[in-house]
Amino acid sequence: MQSKSFVLSAIQGDRGGQLTLLAILAAVIFVPLANTLLPSGHPLHVETFTVSLMGKYLSYAMLALALDLVWGYLGILSLGHGAFFAIGGYAMGMYLMRQIGERGVYGDPILPDFMVFLNWQELPWFWQGFDQFWLACLMVVLVPGALAYVFGYLAFRSRVSGVYLSIMTQALTYALMLAFFRNEMGFGGNNGLTDFKDILGFSLQSDSTKLALFVITGVALMVSYVVCRMVITSRLGRVALAIRDTESRTRFMGYDVDGIKLWVFVLSAVIAGIAGALYVPQVGIINPGEFAPLNSIEVVVWVALGGRATLFGAIVGALIINYAKSWFTVEFPEVWLFALGGLFVLSTMYFPKGVIGFVSDRVEDIRKRSSDKTKPEDDQLPTKEATA
Repeated sequence: MQSKSFVLSAIQGDRGGQLTLLAILAAVIFVPLANTLLPSGHPLHVETFTVSLMGKYLSYAMLALALDLVWGYLGILSLGHGAFFAIGGYAMGMYLMRQIGERGVYGDPILPDFMVFLNWQELPWFWQGFDQFWLACLMVVLVPGALAYVFGYLAFRSRVSGVYLSIMTQALTYALMLAFFRNEMGFGGNNGLTDFKDILGFSLQSDSTKLALFVITGVALMVSYVVCRMVITSRLGRVALAIRDTESRTRFMGYDVDGIKLWVFVLSAVIAGIAGALYVPQVGIINPGEFAPLNSIEVVVWVALGGRATLFGAIVGALIINYAKSWFTVEFPEVWLFALGGLFVLSTMYFPKGVIGFVSDRVEDIRKRSSDKTKPEDDQLPTKEATA
């Protein structure tokens, strides 16, 4: 009962977050119904391809949410969150590859096709057990969390911060990208992992499986949002804000600044890893390109455009930009990168608080004007005591 009330108190007063959660819940309910019950010619019918595309957007929104947790509320501008996303995706991809079995091109029941092609004689030790779904889910959480813990422990204990920490996170993801490109690493090299068949016995090509993955991703996004709100509204979250604003003073007051930064950073990495695991079965591939530093920088743009330190703004920014990316890459594929850069420049110049901050300021101005108009004229005139 106490945990339930704590969850409700976490989102209480968060009007934007409540509206965002309601919108996601509505999509989770409406999209499967529109796909299965409405005929293809109906104006509200949602194609299966669109369902998978929306599921990909929701996984990106989880990644943006994870970044906003550390950037918006801890002041850590991570340019390497794409690495945690990709590692979670590879963990799920390894499970999906093991499910192919004899249905692969070479028909080997144990070795994935790329290992047979490269003349591997046995399955590497780090692939052992990935035929079990529970182990894959465990690795989705543990591996990104462990990497974030080791990196964060070394960085925070060394008092690395600011732009130097951002550069280190970018160097981390770039180093991982170069490593995963190598065939001898055992992760598919340049081609990565693909040609997935099924998950838990359900065909990934089935419409019902794609709908289920979309619903699971939407639910995971809502749960992740509530968890992040619980963190930032707790005492830990208030200390994190103090660290963001005045780290030296917070440290002087006796708080374990390094431990708090490490805990929040690891939680953020875990959420990013889960997002990557949900992303892979919906797009059907994971390759080293997901480690590219440009991807992590793009996530920063999502958060900045949506509204930093709002959580729901990160979700909105991710959905807006990725929809715009899909539209631009179809209509004007050669200008997408210029459009992305332009969005970042415009948001910095004219939307310093992001889209959410801009809308909130306009709504507040309208409220003030309406309240001023509704005041009686006598209340607006100075009283005798004030003039005296």
